Amino acid sequence: MLSVIRVHLPSDIPIVGCELTPYVLLRRPDTNATTDDVPESAPLDGHFLRYKWYRIQSDRKVAICSVHPSEQATLQCLGCVKAKLPVAKSYHCSPKCFSDAWQHHRVLHDRAASAINENGNEEEELFGRFNSSGSGVMNTSLSGSASSASLTNGSTPLYPAAVTQRSGGETWFEVGRSKTYTPSADDIGHVLKFECVVVDAETKLPVGHSNTLLTSRVIPAPSPTPRRLISVSGLDAMAPLDSDGRISSSGTFTVLSYNILSDVYATNDTYSYCPSWALSWPYRRQNLLREIVGYRADIVCLQEVQSDHYEEFFAPELDKHGYQALYKRKTNEVYNINTHTIDGCATFFRRDRFSHVKKYEVEFNKAAQSLTDALVPSAQRKTALNRLVKDNVALIVVLEAKFSNQGADNPGKRQLLCVANTHINVHQDLKDVKLWQVLTLLKGLEKIAASADIPMLVCGDFNSVPGSAPHSLLAMGKVDQLHPDLVVDPLGILRPHSKLTHQLPLVSAYSSFARVGVGLGSDQQRRRMDATTNEPLFTNCTRDFIGTLDYIFYTADSLTVESLLELLDEESLRKDTALPSPEWSSDHIALLAEFRCKPRPRELITGS
Repeated sequence: MLSVIRVHLPSDIPIVGCELTPYVLLRRPDTNATTDDVPESAPLDGHFLRYKWYRIQSDRKVAICSVHPSEQATLQCLGCVKAKLPVAKSYHCSPKCFSDAWQHHRVLHDRAASAINENGNEEEELFGRFNSSGSGVMNTSLSGSASSASLTNGSTPLYPAAVTQRSGGETWFEVGRSKTYTPSADDIGHVLKFECVVVDAETKLPVGHSNTLLTSRVIPAPSPTPRRLISVSGLDAMAPLDSDGRISSSGTFTVLSYNILSDVYATNDTYSYCPSWALSWPYRRQNLLREIVGYRADIVCLQEVQSDHYEEFFAPELDKHGYQALYKRKTNEVYNINTHTIDGCATFFRRDRFSHVKKYEVEFNKAAQSLTDALVPSAQRKTALNRLVKDNVALIVVLEAKFSNQGADNPGKRQLLCVANTHINVHQDLKDVKLWQVLTLLKGLEKIAASADIPMLVCGDFNSVPGSAPHSLLAMGKVDQLHPDLVVDPLGILRPHSKLTHQLPLVSAYSSFARVGVGLGSDQQRRRMDATTNEPLFTNCTRDFIGTLDYIFYTADSLTVESLLELLDEESLRKDTALPSPEWSSDHIALLAEFRCKPRPRELITGS
């Protein structure tokens, strides 16, 4: 007879919005073990599995610590309440927790105060019931008998009115009847119970005992701190994303570049400092989606997007937000693994802002084959290919803008845009391969530029720090022949060094922070820049490495930078040791730039 051997959850900490999928191991009538589901619609030997989820509603009201979401809160910051910040941000599990977090917590108060100053003073009587001393006031009265409305699930519960069981001050409400369950805001602070039982298909009665498990208390999904767009066009104003998601100027567009950290690389061994629940894909995908959608970029370039995650999650989810999707999966000659988990580059664009004209796919493996056939003696080709073939790719997309800033003097003029999205090889001992891949991409872009007078963006994770040979090639158009990176060239693919050039007038978007005038926003950002390289101090921050690997380059003869997404400071990230963390779900940070097309002296050649 069908029986349940055991049930368990990969993580016992449930998070709002993250689907819970229990592992259920069954013994079939033929005694073989299986994890396949046996639904009522397809019973096995006259039996099927019935699932139920319950919310355990205690008479005690519970708040969750904003810093340690698996801990119960014991105090509340009234400064947050006064500033009308989200109530979940105000709770802490201990005075030490509040004290340790204060330096970062205070930023929330400062931002709220800035918003009030910009929008006019709020009515003071709204805050009359709070201590007037302001920021940092702690309400330590939270207890089991607390009755604050913020700790309840609201006056209109969404769970069924039928009470399954009540005992010892606890009430069990049935909230689901499928194998999976996605916690809602109503579940915050409550324990969930999962029940699995074998049922006779004919009598519909349970057979044998039910298998149950209890979760920890449901916690709210930690959300990334909002990052602001900072003008670099001369006004030096900090601009929040408007209600439509963009700066209101119709002639500009925004571009996001983000390595989202593929799930296959997000292992507990590599990122042991990140809580396992925050490293799980069900949690990270929701947090990443919320962050990406929140930026409302017109063009989104993502790296390390697994093939299955692109097809099953990112493409359909971003489609709901008005994005058209294009994808290039890495080749799999080196790592012959499940093709569904191979990552690649995904480019999305808003259908109301751009239309798709053409797509080019760059496979560096094919370029390596052509190179070795042409330059390497046949006896050495296998060795050469072993070094050059690394499965990296680039995705180049030509778009046509549906908006214009050209004015009435050029009616009907097409505004094209070329966007390259790439992920260059990671291995630090393959400096020659990195440089060759970047050179190969740039030569391909030069061919496109020769056929069409078109603005270009080159985005991605280049796995190259500022000052390295690949960065020099991108930013300076050439590599100094005495550059130390050129010493590593066992195949001679970089010689003669005079060929390490390109003619595209590329500039790093974030270097604009180094050139803008002094002001509140830009001055703070300059402290997060490297003065010697004019690049961010970091875009990748793990326990073992911190530095800049990601860039957005643009052709300065055809585009100008209007504003940039503010950078993060290392100190705020180190409170969670490093990235990824519960707040930020990748080991990289997102880069975003707002551009304006320069008026061109001659008509665009539309290309094919």
